[in-house]
Amino acid sequence: MDSDRIKGGAKEGFGKAEEAWGDATDNPDTEAEGKKDQVEGNIQQGWGEAKDKARDVMNDDDDTPDR
Repeated sequence: MDSDRIKGGAKEGFGKAEEAWGDATDNPDTEAEGKKDQVEGNIQQGWGEAKDKARDVMNDDDDTPDR
C-alpha cells in the first residue's frame, strides 16, 4: 500500500475532526480549514491508489513471457 493512501486517509480524518471542532465552536475558519484538509486528503488517497494500480500493472507485465 502506497504511503500517500495512508497519509491521505489520516489527513481526511483530521480534517473531519477539525471541521466538527469548528462547527462546535462556531468558528467558520476552522470549519473551512477542516473541509479543505478533507479534500486534500481525498486527493492524496486517490493519488496513492493510482500509484498502487500502476505498480500492479507493471508487476503483471513482468509475468508475461519474453518473445
